[in-house]
Amino acid sequence: MTGEEVLKVVEILSEYIVPTLRIFGFTLLYAVPLGMIVALLKMCRIKPISWLTNLYILIMRGTPLMLQIIVAFYAVPMLSLQENLPSFLQNILTHIDIRDENYMFNAILVAFVLNYAAYFAEIFRGGIESIPKGQYEAAAALSFTKPQTFFRIILPQVIKRVVPASSNEIITLIKDTSLANVVAYAEITLKAKQQMQNYSSLTPLFIAGAFYFVLAMILTVITAVIEKKLNYYK
Repeated sequence: MTGEEVLKVVEILSEYIVPTLRIFGFTLLYAVPLGMIVALLKMCRIKPISWLTNLYILIMRGTPLMLQIIVAFYAVPMLSLQENLPSFLQNILTHIDIRDENYMFNAILVAFVLNYAAYFAEIFRGGIESIPKGQYEAAAALSFTKPQTFFRIILPQVIKRVVPASSNEIITLIKDTSLANVVAYAEITLKAKQQMQNYSSLTPLFIAGAFYFVLAMILTVITAVIEKKLNYYK
């Protein structure tokens, strides 16, 4: 490829940074709080809730994210083919167009959120369980309620302890957004593959890799700054 062609590919791929960051941002927005909820449910003393939560985590962590994206994407169309559905539900499902960008994004987001919430749940659970039991007892002796104990005493320490592990997941997430191309969602990797075919060259894929590398470096710096800011918990 000539220098002019390389610059043209860079320009094309840069236009699709926003869709890539859209998946990344919304996944974090929903997966982090959902992961905390799942962690608390797993630690619940009610066994059926704990067992179901464990099963959910096992499925999400034990199957490929790409497979989960495909299932989430085709679940509604396959459901619309089922008989004996209520007529109102059938009407809604039959009017859904899988080529619609909003449907495509929502299906991808569901898969990403459910997958990453399972990973964050295990990180948060480990952080919560690493807090000495004596702190709970001391809070109870000071007449703290359980919510006050968790949010004022436990959670700040948990956040500090889970930042390194969470930063790894966050950096992995920005790279995993490339899996959205499996359902033809217009993001960096899909466009790089298209440009590779146009120019019969692997260069567009290397350029896409450079984009992900830069994004990962930015996230590395941000998480390092956050970790440094939280050093006062030591």
